[in-house]
Amino acid sequence: MSPTHQQGTPARRRVVRAIGAAVVAALALASCSTASGSADTRAGGTTIRVVAAENLWGSLASQLGGSHAQVTSIIHSPDADPHDYEPTAADGRRIAAADLVVANGVGYDPWATKLADANPSDSRTMLTVGDLVGAKDGGNPHRWYDPDDVRTVIDRITAAYKKIEPKDAAFFDRQRKTVLDTNLKRYFGLVDTIHQRYHGTPVGASESIFAMLAPALGLDLRTPTGLLDAVSEGADPTARDKATADTQIRTKQIKVYVYNSQNATPDVQAQVKAAKAAGIPVTTITETLTPAGASFQDWQVAQLTALQRALATATGR
Repeated sequence: MSPTHQQGTPARRRVVRAIGAAVVAALALASCSTASGSADTRAGGTTIRVVAAENLWGSLASQLGGSHAQVTSIIHSPDADPHDYEPTAADGRRIAAADLVVANGVGYDPWATKLADANPSDSRTMLTVGDLVGAKDGGNPHRWYDPDDVRTVIDRITAAYKKIEPKDAAFFDRQRKTVLDTNLKRYFGLVDTIHQRYHGTPVGASESIFAMLAPALGLDLRTPTGLLDAVSEGADPTARDKATADTQIRTKQIKVYVYNSQNATPDVQAQVKAAKAAGIPVTTITETLTPAGASFQDWQVAQLTALQRALATATGR
């Protein structure tokens, strides 16, 4: 869901108040100590303190940092919605004391930037994914579903680590190679396999979260963009877009239907039911790491494997 549809609601006002309280706590910390003057000490060197707004980026930051980084993810529960997250005073303190902060941006987690801005520090590095990949506010914030963006973030986190601890540059270069060539090998391999085998296959989806992944997989996402955006933003799709999507399902113009199981609205549930009734394979994706504690690659591989099975069932290849 998008933060834009909830402005002025009680939930939005609670978030604003929570940000204010966390900001006050961060400022209070700044008045009595340096935000990130030195990293924690480890045997043989220092440990970089990292705070990720979401655990999907935190998982990659942890793998890239290895024993040289201590990573804390603020959003770490599959049940939490980053759009509506109410930051705590403890979150403010964590960000204030971090050497590196990784936020998603693109309007997805504005509270993270506000907490960092509340306690500016020349010794802290702030990476905002949207800025790194050239995504503007109002654009699709689900950048972790674009494999090219994932590679960009990996490169920029590695560069940040090397800048913070130059003497450990060789270690961080090795970690990057391991993450790309070993840890994420199956993930990137599935992306390539699906693209090669099912390029051009028409599919449908429940919301814009899949609009980031479909082009990378070479799939033809037929669902109206207006419906994808509306469901993602918590708004009602237009009658015309809904009718188009329903017709696509009923007449089997799509081969597979993909929906976000963490945002299964009544309309989405109705489309899932209709797809199954029409004999269209249905598969799911989620907005955050699922199950809790999964690595980025395990989460993505599980979803891509399920999608590949659905495409194989639908196309016979």
